[in-house]
Amino acid sequence: MKHLVLGGVRSGKSQFAERWIAEQRKQIVYIATSQVWDGSMAERIAKHQSYRPDHWHTIEEPITLADTLKKVASEQPESGVIVECCSLWLTNLLCAENEAQLTQEREQFLAVLENYPLPVILVSAEVGLGIMPINALARRYGDEIGVLNQRMAQICDQVTLVTAGLPMTLKATQGK
Repeated sequence: MKHLVLGGVRSGKSQFAERWIAEQRKQIVYIATSQVWDGSMAERIAKHQSYRPDHWHTIEEPITLADTLKKVASEQPESGVIVECCSLWLTNLLCAENEAQLTQEREQFLAVLENYPLPVILVSAEVGLGIMPINALARRYGDEIGVLNQRMAQICDQVTLVTAGLPMTLKATQGK
C-alpha cells in the first residue's frame, strides 16, 4: 500500500501520516528529509521528533531518497515506512542547483515507488492553492512540487488531503 498525504503548513498532515503508518506495522522506519537551515527549522524538526515513538527507526536523508527506500526494503522487510517530507526533499534538490541531479533523483524515486513492496506513506506540501509567487525560485518550486505531487498521486493507492486537521480522501483504490 502506497499512500500520499498532502496538506498545507500546520494542516495536520504529519500527525495523520504517523497515525496511519502505525496502524500498518509495528516496526516503523521514519525517513526524515529536512535539513536545519536556521533556528526556526531546528525548532520544527525538534517538534516533529518529539511526536515520534522511541522505537521508530529514523533515517536522516536529504537527497538520495530512492537509494534509502531500496535499502530499507531489503534490510527491514517487516517495516512500514514514512517519508517526511517529499516537499522538503524537493527543496533540498532545488537548493543544490544541479539540474541533472534533481532529474535523476526524482526519476529514481518515482521508479522505486512504483513497485515498492512495503507499506509507505509520503507526506508532501500542497502549495498550489495560493497566489502565483513573485520570485522565480518560488514559482519554480510551485511548478516542481505540483508535478511531483501529481506523479506520486498516480502511483499511490490512496491520496488524502488534510486541512485543519481533517483528512479528506481524494483517491482510494480498492483491493490493495
